Amino acid sequence: MEKLLKELQYADLHRQTRRHFLQSAGFGLGALGLGSLLGSCGSSSAGTSVAEHAAAAKIPQFAPKAKRVIYIHMAGAPSQLELFDYKPELVKYHGQDCPAEFLEGKKFAFIQGVPKMLGPQGKFAQYGQSGAWMSDYVPYLQTVADEITFMKAMHTDQFNHAPAQLLMHTGSARLGRPSLGAWSVYGLGSENQNLPGFIVLASGGQQPDAGKSVYGSGFLPSVYQGVQCRTGGDPVLYVSDPSGMNRDMRKQTIEAINEINRQTYEDVKDPEILTRISQYEMAFRMQMSVPEVMDVSKEPQFILDMYGVKPGEGTFAMNCLLARKLVENDVRFVQLFDWGWDGHGTSKDHNVEGGLRQKCRESDQPIAALIKDLKMRGLLEETLIIWGAEFGRTPMQENRNGLVMPFMGRDHHLDAFTMWMAGGGVKRGHSHGQTDELGYYGVKDRVHVHDLQATILSLMGFDHEKFTYPFQGRNFRLTDTEGKVVKDVIA
Repeated sequence: MEKLLKELQYADLHRQTRRHFLQSAGFGLGALGLGSLLGSCGSSSAGTSVAEHAAAAKIPQFAPKAKRVIYIHMAGAPSQLELFDYKPELVKYHGQDCPAEFLEGKKFAFIQGVPKMLGPQGKFAQYGQSGAWMSDYVPYLQTVADEITFMKAMHTDQFNHAPAQLLMHTGSARLGRPSLGAWSVYGLGSENQNLPGFIVLASGGQQPDAGKSVYGSGFLPSVYQGVQCRTGGDPVLYVSDPSGMNRDMRKQTIEAINEINRQTYEDVKDPEILTRISQYEMAFRMQMSVPEVMDVSKEPQFILDMYGVKPGEGTFAMNCLLARKLVENDVRFVQLFDWGWDGHGTSKDHNVEGGLRQKCRESDQPIAALIKDLKMRGLLEETLIIWGAEFGRTPMQENRNGLVMPFMGRDHHLDAFTMWMAGGGVKRGHSHGQTDELGYYGVKDRVHVHDLQATILSLMGFDHEKFTYPFQGRNFRLTDTEGKVVKDVIA
């Protein structure tokens, strides 16, 4: 008994530490940070206020052109020189030593010494009224060339996968920042209270190199982080009722847990408790809504054929079809990650010949189908599709450790790569930016990662310099201290 009394006394003293004193003073530091976000957090509506705020559609800073986003990230980075950035001069230099100016003062992930130049492996032609250059790697995408805006002089600061992915999605190469999807839902909320505002679908057998941080909430309330859904089994792990528990019993259990959480919040004022309450409530609603929206069995056969989908298979094609269904059900931000696009030339699966062609065979048809499907349903105009990766590929063939790889491959390249957007207020059939004759440097209308982020936020109705969140004594934003809107790509 004496030991228990001492533990109770210790617990009481622990609660009187500086942090717990500030929390219990009526307006804890965390509560202050969320004050403007939540409004009033009474004991009877603590969890509901967070859930309602996260789910409710909000008014952006100005009229948006895009109400929803589908962001397709090809993790590993496909070669732009085999797909969209046509460089006939590179053919002439194939097999020759790389020019010295491409190597002096430069850092590469693997290239050492003097590598050989590598000509494009795809056959290029112009397509659509826009005359967009595209290779035979993407025959289906050629049919929607006039819907696409290409940005051909993208550049980044990072040449390794994880930090480059973090920079692309969170605005920083370091862990801890909110992702673009989290920022989007924080700013715009969701139009469907029964589904998360930010849903993630992954394919390719692995997560992105940067892990779940690329769709995390960082220092934003965790209610805004991406929810990963699966295409096989339960769409979301641990959402289904446990064996022997019916829905009514589950509801009563959640209500009891949330009542305890509400009382705890009143005691310690930790805003993450409010998030926990809202997530329990969302999980209960998702039990009905997620399986329904993830079910493609009612889709017409011609739609399944258009995407190349076979029910029951968790493929990239399935994820593209699910992305359409999700935005059709008013999910604000859908993130698709497809792993396996790293083309160093180290194996038959990771090169710019067979490996890249195979990945394109898996993705080209469903991406083109997604664009056509959204347009057919009148959704493309307000849905922004973004396609790209974390960086590009070198015009030189990789010679890891000074040795030429067994297959044709290219090293990571941060100075020039291609991304594209469609729908959601961007110009149709447009190409922005230009690289030099060998595809090494951007020589016209270069676009940095922060510029792309600023442009995406602008399309969604936000001034990236004014769209901020207070954290650790200063206002943070997605684009950090850089970035400018690329107005030339906006319709």
